[in-house]
Amino acid sequence: MLIERIEANIENMEKEEIFRRHIEKVYLESDHLVKRVQRVKTDHGREIGIRLKDPRDLVAGDVLFMDEKNMIVVDVIADDLIVIGPRNLKEMGTIAHQLGNRHLPAQFDGDEMMVQYDYLVEDLLKELEIPYKRENRKVKQAFRHIGHSHGE
Repeated sequence: MLIERIEANIENMEKEEIFRRHIEKVYLESDHLVKRVQRVKTDHGREIGIRLKDPRDLVAGDVLFMDEKNMIVVDVIADDLIVIGPRNLKEMGTIAHQLGNRHLPAQFDGDEMMVQYDYLVEDLLKELEIPYKRENRKVKQAFRHIGHSHGE
């Protein structure tokens, strides 16, 4: 089976639409969500080729295939994350600046900032005394690196 477009996202579907179908899942690491071409296997052992025509990343909940009885849905494997919980705007600005200087991509969930685990970031947070915790957590989208130059 070759998938060339996303049918829908399960979060935008009516509950009746979901419940009447058997769901197979494709579990991806978050950094594989940016790959437009890949070969994957569902939790039922079905091999699928993905070659998206649209230039977009996959997102947790994307429906790769759907007919009257079945759906194949993207799910994400939990990442090893540092979840940062700054107590005030100064701490948020400080850590955001430090992470930005290191070109580390971050995601936000409410008042929490999440970055992929890095012992150097953990050491920095300890040094700055900014609250954090390390946990395995699923993210909905890939951590995307944004490249730029420093004017050289």
